[in-house]
Amino acid sequence: MFLKQSSSGDMVEVMDMTALGDPCRDSVSGRVHAGEELQEAEMFAKSDLVFPSGEDLPRCWRDASYRDH
Repeated sequence: MFLKQSSSGDMVEVMDMTALGDPCRDSVSGRVHAGEELQEAEMFAKSDLVFPSGEDLPRCWRDASYRDH
C-alpha cells in the first residue's frame, strides 16, 4: 500500500500492513519512492502518514484507546 509522508510529500510504500492496522504501534516499516533507485526500508511515524488524497489514517489504526472517547 502506498501512503504519503505529510512532512515531505513523498510517497511511501508500507512494507508491514499488519503494523499499519495495529493501533498499539506508532510506526511502520516502509520505503520512500523518490528518484530512480530503490530506497532502503526505514521506520515512519503513523502520525506523519496520510492517504495519497491527503485524508488522515483512520483513528482506529493510530489510537489504541479509540473506543474510549
